[in-house]
Amino acid sequence: MKAVVDKILSLSDEDNITELEKYLSTIKDDQLISVITTSALKGKKICAIIKGIFQGSPTGSTEGSKHRLLVYQHCIPLCESGDLQADVAADIIGLLMLETHTLPPLSLVQLASLFVEAIKVGKMGSGKSLELFPTILTALAACEALSYGKGELSGEEYKKQLINSLCSSRWDPQCVIHLTTMFRDVPLSSEELQFLVEKVFRMFNKLDLQEIPPLVYQLLLLSSKGCKKQILDGIIDYFKEKDTLLEEEKKDDLEVQSIPQDQLRHVEGTTILHVVFAIRLDHELGREFLKIFKMSYDDLCPFSIALLLSVARIQRYEEQVFDLLKGAIIKSFKDDQLQQGSKFLQDVLPKHCRIDRMILDTVKNSVFGWDHVTQGLVQLGFFLMDTFGPKPGPFGKTTDSGSAAVARTPAQQSCKLGCRVLLHGFKIHETIRGEILEQVLNRLVTQTASPVNHYSDLFADIVTSAPMILLESSSKVTETFDHLSYLPLATVQGLLKAIQPLLKISMSLKDALILVLRKAMFSSQLDGRKSAVTGFLLLLKNFKVLGSLASSQCSQAISSSQIQVEVHARYNSAANEAFCLEILSSLRRCLGQQADVRLMLYEGFYDVLRRNSQLMFPPDLLPPVKLEPCITAHGDQVYLQEPLGHLLSCTVHCLLWLQNMRQAAKRNVDDSDDDEDDNDEEEEGYQSELQTILESMTRRMIKCEMEDFELDKSAEFSLGSSVGVKNNIYAVLVMGVYEVLIEYNFVKANYSKSRFDELIELFNRYHKLSEILKEKSGKGRAASHKTPRSLLSFGFVSTLLTVLFRDSTQSREEALSVLRSSGEFVRYAVSVAVQKIQQLEETGHTDGPDGQNAEKTFTFLCDTTSVLMWRYTNIPSAVEEAARKEKRSSLSLMCLEGLLKIFTTCQQRCPHKMAQLLATMGERQTTQDGPMTFFYIRQFQRSLFTRLSGAEEEINSKEAQLLVSILTVLSQQLKPSTKQFLQMMTWTLKIARETSLEDSAFCKGLLSLLFNLHVLHQSPLSLMLELCQEIHGQLGDIDEEMEVEKQSQFAIVNTKTITATILLVLSRVGKVLDEVEWLISTRKNQTASAKSEEATQTAGQQDPIEKAVTIQLGKLLTALHELVQTSLPSGPCTVTLLKELSRTYAILTTLVKYVRICGISVKLSGSHLTPQCYAFITYAQVLGFPFITSSQAKLLKETKGIPELIFSIEQYEKYLITLTKKSKVNLMQYMKLSTSRDFRIRGDTLEAVLQEQEGTQQTQEPKQKKRKQ
Repeated sequence: MKAVVDKILSLSDEDNITELEKYLSTIKDDQLISVITTSALKGKKICAIIKGIFQGSPTGSTEGSKHRLLVYQHCIPLCESGDLQADVAADIIGLLMLETHTLPPLSLVQLASLFVEAIKVGKMGSGKSLELFPTILTALAACEALSYGKGELSGEEYKKQLINSLCSSRWDPQCVIHLTTMFRDVPLSSEELQFLVEKVFRMFNKLDLQEIPPLVYQLLLLSSKGCKKQILDGIIDYFKEKDTLLEEEKKDDLEVQSIPQDQLRHVEGTTILHVVFAIRLDHELGREFLKIFKMSYDDLCPFSIALLLSVARIQRYEEQVFDLLKGAIIKSFKDDQLQQGSKFLQDVLPKHCRIDRMILDTVKNSVFGWDHVTQGLVQLGFFLMDTFGPKPGPFGKTTDSGSAAVARTPAQQSCKLGCRVLLHGFKIHETIRGEILEQVLNRLVTQTASPVNHYSDLFADIVTSAPMILLESSSKVTETFDHLSYLPLATVQGLLKAIQPLLKISMSLKDALILVLRKAMFSSQLDGRKSAVTGFLLLLKNFKVLGSLASSQCSQAISSSQIQVEVHARYNSAANEAFCLEILSSLRRCLGQQADVRLMLYEGFYDVLRRNSQLMFPPDLLPPVKLEPCITAHGDQVYLQEPLGHLLSCTVHCLLWLQNMRQAAKRNVDDSDDDEDDNDEEEEGYQSELQTILESMTRRMIKCEMEDFELDKSAEFSLGSSVGVKNNIYAVLVMGVYEVLIEYNFVKANYSKSRFDELIELFNRYHKLSEILKEKSGKGRAASHKTPRSLLSFGFVSTLLTVLFRDSTQSREEALSVLRSSGEFVRYAVSVAVQKIQQLEETGHTDGPDGQNAEKTFTFLCDTTSVLMWRYTNIPSAVEEAARKEKRSSLSLMCLEGLLKIFTTCQQRCPHKMAQLLATMGERQTTQDGPMTFFYIRQFQRSLFTRLSGAEEEINSKEAQLLVSILTVLSQQLKPSTKQFLQMMTWTLKIARETSLEDSAFCKGLLSLLFNLHVLHQSPLSLMLELCQEIHGQLGDIDEEMEVEKQSQFAIVNTKTITATILLVLSRVGKVLDEVEWLISTRKNQTASAKSEEATQTAGQQDPIEKAVTIQLGKLLTALHELVQTSLPSGPCTVTLLKELSRTYAILTTLVKYVRICGISVKLSGSHLTPQCYAFITYAQVLGFPFITSSQAKLLKETKGIPELIFSIEQYEKYLITLTKKSKVNLMQYMKLSTSRDFRIRGDTLEAVLQEQEGTQQTQEPKQKKRKQ
C-alpha cells in the first residue's frame, strides 16, 4: 500500500502525467479506495494523493472520468462518517470543490443524486460534505443539456427538479441546520426560496429547543436572498405557539411540562439577539420587521414585544418602535372598552388578547437573562407615563388623570400600564433600579407645571417594595429634598408620604429632611411654607413619643401603614420625644403665618394627635367674639388671616379624642404609678380648661346677636366691594363657630334635653345668618352664591342622621324630639350629608377627622346610605306638603339626591365595594330574586312606578329624574347574561311605552337607560327604528300632502319631549356608526395582514364581519329613512341629522373603496335614503329662510352641514360607479341621478322676500315644493 502511495506521489511531483495515467490504470478501484481511506485516516499527504489521482485522470478519457467520479463518491461519505479529523475533511472538500467544474455532466448528475439520496436516508448528519453540493448544483446549471428520463432537460431546469425533489423529501432533523447553511450558497428563484423556507419551518417542531437559535441564525443569513417577511413571521409564530402551549399547561397544572420554561426563555433570548444582530446589518430586514406590526397588531405576543424592545436599542428604529407600541397599546384599550360596551360587537368578534398582559408577561420573562430587553422596558414604561399621564387643565385642574384610583379611560389604563412595567422591572432587575429611581425623582423635581401624582404613586410603590435597596441610593433622595420648597404642594405631599418608611430606618435622611423643612418654613413662597407644614405634620404622625398608643389602637390609617418595615426599636422614645418637641416648636411659627398655612395646621393636627397621642399642648385660644384679628387688609382688598372655625374644630376634635382615649385607658388599667398620676392631673387640667372655654363659648354664642359681630341683615354682603367681602368673611367665620359648637354640644349632651335645647338655639342663630348670607351675597347675581363648606365631620353627620331618623330608644325619645321637631335642623343635617358626599365624589376625601381615611369614610358612607334609604322608603311624601308649597326640595327629594350621589361616588371611586355598600343597607346579602343590587333596583322601580301612577299634576318630575338616574347607576352592577338584567330591560321598556310624563329631562334619562341596557343585550337598532317611526308619526312628514300614521308605541315621546328624544336617538346613531367604523377598520387590518392562501380559501364566502356590517347598516339606513322624511324642528335636531347623514355616506364610501359591499346596502341607500336626503336638504333650507333677515349667523350654522352632506353623497356615487366598472355588476341601478344644485332660483321664496322688504302687510307664505315621484 505504501508503495502505491509513494509511486503516485513521485510521479505527480515529476509532472509525468503520461506515466501517472498508465500507472493508475493498473490499479483496481478497491485498491485505490483503500489508499485514499488509509491516507485520510492517518491525515498524511491525502490532499497530495487526491491531486495526483486527478492529474493522472484526464477529463477527456473515460477511464479518467471514472477515477474522478470514484474519488468523489468515496470521499463524500468518508467525510460524513466522522472518522476524519476536521481539518483533513475540510481540506478534502475544498480540493473537491476546486475540481468540480472539470467533471462531465453525467458525473455531476450521479454526484447530485448521491447527495439527494444521502439526505433522504439521513446520512448527512455532520454536514461537512454539504459544502460541496452548491458547487455541484452550480456546475449542473451551467450544462446545456442533461438526460432526464426519456428526454433531455437544460442544466438550470435539472437543478430546479433536484431542489424540488430535495425539499419534497423527508429530512432528518439532524441535518436541517446543515441543509439550511448549504442553501445559502445555492442560487434560488423566489419560488424555490419560499418553498425552502416553508420546509424549514415545518421542521421546527421536530428539532430540540437548543437547535432553534443556530437554525434561526442561518435563516436570517438566508433572508438576504428574499422572503424576509416569511422568515420573520415564521420565527414569531413558532415562539408564539410555544408560549401559548406553556400557558395552557400551567392552567392545567401539569406536573411535567412538555417544554421547560427556563429552557424556552433562554432560547427565546438567544434568538432575539440573533434577530437584532441581523437587523443591525440588514436595514431592509428591519423595515420589513416593523412593517409586520404596522399592518396589524394581531401578531404581537410576549416574544414579539421583547423583540421590538430589543430592536428599539438601535437608534434609527427607537422612535418608530415606541410609536408603534404606543399605537398598539392605546388601540388595544380602546377596542376592549368598545367591545365591553356593546353586545353586538361581542357577538361579532371574539375577545382579543390584551396587550397589557403581554407586556407584563414580557417583564416577567425578562428575568431569564434578557438584559437586552430590560432597557427597552424602562424606556417603554416612562414613555407611557409621560405620554398618557395627567395633563394640566384650566384653572389649575387636572385633566384625564392617569393615576386615578380606578383607571377608566384608555389613556389612564396606558399610564397605569407604564407604572406597572417600571414597578415590576424594579422588583426583578437589580441593574435598572438606579436608572428608574433617578428618572422618577428627576420628573418629580422638574415637571412643576404638570401633575406628577402618577410618579409619586410609583415612587411610593418602589419604597414599599424595596426600602433597604433605596437606602443605597439615599444621596439621590437627599438631593431631591433640596428642591422641596420650590415644588408644588401636591408634589411635596406625595413625595413625603412615600418617603416615610425610609425616615424610620435612616437617621441621615431624617436629619436632611428636617433641615430642609426648617428652611422652607422661612421661604418667601407661600407654597414653600405650606410644604414645610405638611412635612412636619407627617413626621409627627410617624415618630411616636413614649407612652403613645400602639398603632393597633389608632384607626387612622397613614401613608406607611402598609409598609412591613418596623424599626421603632432602633431609636429610643426619649429621642423621639425630643424630636417631636423640636418639630412642635417649628410648627408654632405657623400661628403667625397666612390663613392658608394655619388652615393646613388645623386640618392636619387632629390626625397627628390620634397617631401620636402624647402631643398635647394648650392652644392659645382667643375669645371667638373678636373677629378683627381674623382678617387683614392690603390696599383695598380684605383677606382672611385666621380660619377661626378650623382652629376651633381642630381643638374640639383633639379634645374629644383625648377624653375618649383616657376614659378607655382608665377602664383598662386599675393601678398606676405616681408619675403617671401627675401626668394625668396635668392633662386633666388642660381638658378641664378647654371644656370650660367651650361651654362658655356655647352660652355666649347663644346670647349673641348678629350686631355683636358687626353684622346686620341690611348690611352689604356682595363680593364686589371690600365692605361686602369683610362682612362675608365675618359671617362665614361665625357660621363655622356655630357648626363646631353644634357638633361639640351634641357629643357632650349625652341625650340631655336641656343640652339639645341649647343645640337648637345654636342652630337657629346659624340658620338665620345662613339665610341672610344666601339672600344678600347673590343679589343681582343669583348664581354667584356658593354655600360655605360645612365644618361638621362626616362621621358626626352620619351619626346625627341615624339618631334623627332611626333611633327608637325609649330613654332618648324626649331629648331627640327636640331635634326632630325642628324641620329646618333636619333639612340642614341632610343637606350637609349631601355636601359631604359631593366633596367625596369630587376629591375622594372629606374635610375633618378621618376624612383622609378611606376605610372610615366608606363606613360613614354606608351608614349614611342606610339612613337615607330608610327615610325615603318609609316616610310618605304626603307629610312634606309644606316643602311643596314653599317651592323647595322636600326632605325625601334631598334623601334621594344623596342616594344618587352615594351610588355615583361608589361606582366611580370604588366599584368593587358597591355590593358591600348595598349589603349594609339591608339585613340580607341576597334575596329570592338574586343579589341585593336587584333587590334595591326593584325597590326604586316600585317607587318610580308609584309616582308615575298618580295624577300628572302630582308627579314630581325632579324625583322621577333622580329615580331614573339611580336605576341607571345600579343597572351597571347587573350582568347582561342574568335574568335580572332581562327583567330590568323589559320593565324599562314598559315604562317608556306607558308613561306620558311631559318632562324632557325624565324622557332623556329613561330612554338613555333603555338604550344602555339594550346595547349590552342586543343591537339597539330595532329600538331605534321604533323610536324613529314614533318621531315621524308625531311631527309629520316634510311633504305636507303626505299623511303619516301615528304609531303611539312610546307614550313617553310627546310634544314636550320630542326634541330631547330626537337628539338622544341621533347620539345613538353616532355610536352605532362608531361601532361600524371600528369593524371596518378591523376588517381592513385583517385584509392587509391576511396570508395569500387564507385569502384564497375564503374567496367566495362572505366574511362574518362584513355580514355584521351589512346587517347593521341595513337596519340603520331603514331608521334614517324615517328621520329624513320627518318634519324636524329647526336648530340642533336638523344640524345633528345632517352631520350623521354625512358620516353615514362617508362610511358607505369607505365600504365601497376598501371592503366588499353587499347589494342590500347599495339598494337601501339608493332607494330609501338618497332621494329623501335631497328632499330633506330642501326642507332644511326652507326652514332656515325665515331667519334670513333676523339672524344670518343662525342661518349659516343650521345650513353648514348641507354642503358637506351633498359632497359625501356625490363621493359615494363616484366610487360606486368605479366599483360598477371594476366588478361588472350594475350597482347604479338602484341610484337616481343627483339633482344639480349649483344654481337655483326659487321664485316663490324670492317673491315672498321682496314683498316683506317692501313692507307689505300680508306676506304670502312660500309654497312647499312638490315632492318628486
